Amino acid sequence: MERILVTGGGGFIGSHLASHLFSEGNFVRVVDVKFDDFMEEQYYSEKSQMDLRIWENCLTATKRIDKVYNLAANMGGIGFITSVGAEVMHDNVLINTHMLEASKQNKVKRYLYSSSACVYPTYKQTDPDVIGLREEDAYPADPDNFYGWEKLYTEKLCEAYQRDYGIDIRVLRYHNVFGPEGTYEGGREKSPAALCRKVAEASNPGTISV
Repeated sequence: MERILVTGGGGFIGSHLASHLFSEGNFVRVVDVKFDDFMEEQYYSEKSQMDLRIWENCLTATKRIDKVYNLAANMGGIGFITSVGAEVMHDNVLINTHMLEASKQNKVKRYLYSSSACVYPTYKQTDPDVIGLREEDAYPADPDNFYGWEKLYTEKLCEAYQRDYGIDIRVLRYHNVFGPEGTYEGGREKSPAALCRKVAEASNPGTISV
């Protein structure tokens, strides 16, 4: 059994991840600033509601933890992250800087950071015949929004912590992720979820030409 922390454990990806790790017999601590309670069954060993923009909370969250899955972020669908810039960058830089330093001080063995496909430059995605993006295509940098710039910055921060302190760090770049128990309304939902909701709620189903 490993002692695992999932930040953002009240969100869609975090709750599903925590549920999987918990089902494998691990001790799973979930931390989030709020819990939507979409998951009806218990999917954690320990639950804490705290704001990870605050340094002391990050120290508390990472105590006696072997692995950190850092999914905590102020984020939402494309409509949200293209309309909100300063709040997203401010909150997420604080969360990620504190979480990395707290993990170092508490001697966490392995750390995962959840980045985003928003780090990729716009000039690589203007052609409809675009070639599949590779990890190295994030440079030269030109993310299309502030959220993407914050994610790319934190990727480099992770690289620096791994180089300077020897922390075993992994980085994932998510694209659109949606499914059961996910956000589907309110302005922070992903595009596929919003489209499905609009179809389901349409008052006029229209017609299909065969």
